[in-house]
Amino acid sequence: MTITQTLSEGLKREFEIVITSSQIDKLVNDKLINIAKEAKLPGFRPGKVPVSVVKNRFGKQVLGEVVRESIDNATKETMESSNLTASSQPKIEIVSFEEGEDLKAKLSVEIMPEFELPELSSLEIIRPVVEIKTKDIDEAVEKIAKENIGSKPIKKNRATKIGDTVVIDFLGKVDGVPFEGGDAKGHNLKLGSNSFIPGFEDGLVGAIKDKTIFVKVTFPEDYQAKNLAGKEAVFETKVTEIKEDADLAIDDEFAKTLGMESLEILKKAVSEQMKKQHDEVSRQKAKRDVLDKLADAISFELPETLQKEEYESVCRAMNPNAKPDHDHNHDHNHDHDHDHDHPSADKGMTQDEKDDASEISKRRVRLGLLLSEIGRKNNIKVEEEDTRNAMMKEIQKYPGQEKEVMEYFKNNPNAQQQLSGPIFEDKIIDFILELAKTEDKVVSIEELYKQDELDLIKEAEKAKKSNKTVAKKTTEKTVAKNKNKKKIEKKK
Repeated sequence: MTITQTLSEGLKREFEIVITSSQIDKLVNDKLINIAKEAKLPGFRPGKVPVSVVKNRFGKQVLGEVVRESIDNATKETMESSNLTASSQPKIEIVSFEEGEDLKAKLSVEIMPEFELPELSSLEIIRPVVEIKTKDIDEAVEKIAKENIGSKPIKKNRATKIGDTVVIDFLGKVDGVPFEGGDAKGHNLKLGSNSFIPGFEDGLVGAIKDKTIFVKVTFPEDYQAKNLAGKEAVFETKVTEIKEDADLAIDDEFAKTLGMESLEILKKAVSEQMKKQHDEVSRQKAKRDVLDKLADAISFELPETLQKEEYESVCRAMNPNAKPDHDHNHDHNHDHDHDHDHPSADKGMTQDEKDDASEISKRRVRLGLLLSEIGRKNNIKVEEEDTRNAMMKEIQKYPGQEKEVMEYFKNNPNAQQQLSGPIFEDKIIDFILELAKTEDKVVSIEELYKQDELDLIKEAEKAKKSNKTVAKKTTEKTVAKNKNKKKIEKKK
């Protein structure tokens, strides 16, 4: 077998692989001999079948196996001998092969870029933290109490008002005809809860017990029952009882209704829950700061295949209603590797949106490669126990279906891999936070939970900024390199 490199351009490499006919013949004959030793064919004793008979029966099948195995081995040997690490699955194409002749193939691969990791200890990270105060705990307990408050009948008959809970009988009609699901008796409804059709609760304000009223409403245009969407309806309604909130008493007895021994223990549990929730949000914001700093820290060439795949993914998120340009039959059989282009992911998007998707994909690929390299160089791994714990947490989300979910994960290695990915990333982020100059900044609860989630628009803005930064660094590096080269040439 001979391997000849035919292309070295950026991160792209191509090789010509030639496997001689004599090598293929030898591998085929060896396989046929082994089959003959174990073959059981009519008219022959076990193990005594002539190789010529085995060849007639299984020759084409064995040849196919040998070709596949030879190509796999050649790919592996090419990558190892050239000391290359692929950034995506190598592609192999059989250029020419006829039985009795040499096999010629072309191997195309994109390799991982080489780059120096930034000095992690020099990263300056801000981690927002909240100091939980007694007032915050009391407010949280009061909110729980209000959500769990009971009701009591009003002592003196009066008209209904917002905040009352009314018990009602009603019958809804559209164009004078009752509709399915539009009637009920003894229904409890808290006025002001906005749990009914818009306008219905407002129509009950000022109602008197045992008096029938007619409430006119219009169903929303996007109402789930399409036959009612946008239509006007009249509800014949009678209020049979009016109730108001019971007195709010936050004490040991209230705590016991929630399964706690005392109010003090309830407040402690609330405090611990608040801290856990705040810590998670704080960590996510620190993680975002780490990613932003890493995105600006280093520049290197990105594998085209990875960037293209990520671009498609971003476009699908930005343009979820895009439909394929064509139907492609994936049930067909090909004897060659092929690359499916799916340009429809950005179909219908403006040029600005496509540019944003491109910027985001570059940033994500660069960050992904950076984090992976940090993990590799520092021997950060996802242990089996980590994946098992993540799996158990996922299973707990489906009470009553634990067995089915467990079987799903056991039979789908890809599903397990999807669980281990975020674990690996979190481990790397924790490692970086330990090394970096991480400063805790005390903020209010409002500041911590300020709505600044990283949506695609904001990510695009950050991506443009970081991509410009790394592009500038690349230019400066190139200029400095050229200046240095000129100095050396001048000295010579």
